[in-house]
Amino acid sequence: MDSLLDALAIDEGPARRPARTQKREPCGLMRRHTALDPLRAEAGFSMLISVERAGRTHHILFDCGLSTEGMVENMRRLDIEPRDIGAVVLSHGHWDHITGLDGLSRYLRRPQNLPIVLHPEAFTRRRMAVPGRDPFDLPVLSRRAVREAGFDIIEQRTPSFLLDGSVLITGEVDRTTDFERGMPPYHQAFRRNGWEADPLVIDDQALILNVRDKGLVVLTGCGHAGVINLTRYAMRLTGTERVHAVIGGFHLSGPAYSPMVPRVVAEFQDIKPDVLIPGHCVGIREAFALAEGLPDAFIPNAVGTRYVFGPPT
Repeated sequence: MDSLLDALAIDEGPARRPARTQKREPCGLMRRHTALDPLRAEAGFSMLISVERAGRTHHILFDCGLSTEGMVENMRRLDIEPRDIGAVVLSHGHWDHITGLDGLSRYLRRPQNLPIVLHPEAFTRRRMAVPGRDPFDLPVLSRRAVREAGFDIIEQRTPSFLLDGSVLITGEVDRTTDFERGMPPYHQAFRRNGWEADPLVIDDQALILNVRDKGLVVLTGCGHAGVINLTRYAMRLTGTERVHAVIGGFHLSGPAYSPMVPRVVAEFQDIKPDVLIPGHCVGIREAFALAEGLPDAFIPNAVGTRYVFGPPT
């Protein structure tokens, strides 16, 4: 799930674009009373990771999108069975990455202890308090409701593994770059002493795979910890210098972040990823800058795209 749907996008590199859907929905104005049932795009993010190991395929859901039904509806259109999901990982607690958990829960009709891995701060109350406007409370995940829905909550601040070490979740990310400063001060969190500025969004975490003969694949939700910071943290955690791909939200859209783009481009040119796939919270101008600075690595993301890394099966 992402904010861009491109029905005419072609396969390139590891990107396998979805075939035009043959699924149909009722439509009374058509001669045969049906129309094509297309994929949906929304201003949220979700990715399904399939890991092949020792002849078996395991599925991990990374984030769940903005709406309650968009993610599971796209799964239906792509013939993906939600019951095959073995674990859910949430990058952080912002509503545009968690809301689809509700639709997944209702589809599964009370999952049997399906693990959901997140940082404890993902349950934090947050709001946007822009000067001159009334504060706007952001939707927040309920720990009690998630448990009652049948999920097995696993709260981790430190790095952790899934699938016998095949997948690494960063946990809370050290902030070391001097130019990625997080959210503006009007992004606030409610803690013991009341509302306070929350620029760091410390629950932000990434997911890392080390693909045989390729290198690291780093998946980010929003990249509030800074996409360069996250990528270099992944390199330090794994002791691996080779980065094959960075995919997900880089949080570079808007006037608060655009000034960082030249530095981000320069840092990526130094890291030299083989594949760079920005999406979700990367603006069009910022994506153009990344494409211009790393033309051989850049691939535009689109809803329903499947990225295949590693040897073909």
